[in-house]
Amino acid sequence: MNEFNRLTKTKEQWAKARRGGEEREVFYEGDDRLPPGQHLVETFPILDLGFKPDIPVSDWRLTVAGFITTPLTWTWEQFLAQPQFQHRSDFHCVTSWSRYDNDWEGVSFRQLMAVVRPLSLARFVLFKSYDDYTTNLPLEACDDEDVLLAHSWNGTPLSREHGGPVRVIVPKRYAWKGAKWVKEITFSDKDEKGFWEVRGYSNTALPWKNDRYG
Repeated sequence: MNEFNRLTKTKEQWAKARRGGEEREVFYEGDDRLPPGQHLVETFPILDLGFKPDIPVSDWRLTVAGFITTPLTWTWEQFLAQPQFQHRSDFHCVTSWSRYDNDWEGVSFRQLMAVVRPLSLARFVLFKSYDDYTTNLPLEACDDEDVLLAHSWNGTPLSREHGGPVRVIVPKRYAWKGAKWVKEITFSDKDEKGFWEVRGYSNTALPWKNDRYG
């Protein structure tokens, strides 16, 4: 069994063992800023599926499709030509660490919505990455002032290890909902669970509810 399969199997077992709120571990009840079950770190740990795709910006494309008025495929230059958005937010990983005060820069999800104009039938969003990772969210969770497609972190371009050229940032959800190396965004009328959601992780992923497993 390779490292990727071992990691996935272990996390599936965690999810299976901890389903049901009474089995969720709580390390710290948190305060006004730190969610329950989290501990604060100053580093930025790297977590992925064991494969870190190397995508030159000259080859990077973002395709947006589904229940929208204007489907599109952006090149890197077209992506950077959009109004740029900066936001500082905290980052909460399901593996129990949180990092405060991350400065992100990129294109806000609301700007993307303004360009593609979702139809009234659109209620969910599915993200797909260059490593074939997927994750899902309700449209209302994406339509928030702090959600963005980030190309920079703390003033420097996102590294390959952290999801560059572009990753999704959704501060109010656990970080697995923010796809690294994003390449496709699909607006849908149906909720399609992503990679970890079908393997026992929460479909909603709300840090302040300690909402880790389904």
